[in-house]
Amino acid sequence: MIYIDPPMWPAHNTLFSHLVSDTSVEELHAFAQGAGISPRAFDGDHYDVPQHLHRKLVRRGAVAVTGGELVRILIGSGLRIPARERPSALAGPLLERWNRLLPGRPELGGQLLDRWNEPHRRYHDRRHLLQVLEALDLLTGSSVPRPVALAAWFHDAVYACRPGEDEEASACLAEDLLAAAGEDPAAVAECARLVRLTAAHAPDPGDHLGALLVDADLSVLARDPARYRSYRQAVRAEYAHLSAEDFRAGRRRVVAHLAAAEPLFCTEAGRRHWEARARHNLGGELSELGSELSGHPGPAGPGSGDRP
Repeated sequence: MIYIDPPMWPAHNTLFSHLVSDTSVEELHAFAQGAGISPRAFDGDHYDVPQHLHRKLVRRGAVAVTGGELVRILIGSGLRIPARERPSALAGPLLERWNRLLPGRPELGGQLLDRWNEPHRRYHDRRHLLQVLEALDLLTGSSVPRPVALAAWFHDAVYACRPGEDEEASACLAEDLLAAAGEDPAAVAECARLVRLTAAHAPDPGDHLGALLVDADLSVLARDPARYRSYRQAVRAEYAHLSAEDFRAGRRRVVAHLAAAEPLFCTEAGRRHWEARARHNLGGELSELGSELSGHPGPAGPGSGDRP
């Protein structure tokens, strides 16, 4: 069911309502798309809609509730995202991190943050970037090697739901932009190498820097059950152009590949922090997905690479 609260939130010389679902983010996106609401209005777990659309959305089936009721509905659904995890709230904290990493280049950090906030992103957005950076802090005691930190910023800078191609394009972008920023050629090459590793998540034995980045990228697999469900819904929304059958087949290949990895996490710290819960989540998802249809070739979608 879709719900909307009264227009009482001021911004841009008007008042805004919040539009939410008590079932899934996928349902919310479908309703918003049908109503002609811009994807840019989405903020993690709700759409911000201007006052003049309130009656139209109610006529289309949104249930009008008070602001307090809407919050309780969203909390009860398990879809609510804490404020710090909203893409719109993360620009400042992320830019502070960038400026510590590459002082004097705020325009480059801003360019990357714009990429991470593209409207078609549902999971691979600023929240994912922050999650990877914080996972690296955890793995290293906040002493993240510079090439790994740079690779974290660039690893999904290009994201068009083309596994393999996106990672290559992101690596090429890192090579171009970091070279133009005056970075040492060896550091640029290492950053690009690490970005390319996130296509298969299989660093060579002894590749400590690669292991750090890959483990941080996969740390999402160890979320608690509610947040893991939200992650899965967000990934499905990114592949909304695929049919349910094609997405299911592709997703099952990705999950089965990850579940078969031994070990799943390459670093000792990663295994200690995330291995058990991640395997529990992957096993549960595989059970839900069921067995793939025999002979189904699958699309060039989420099963074409090992992207989580």
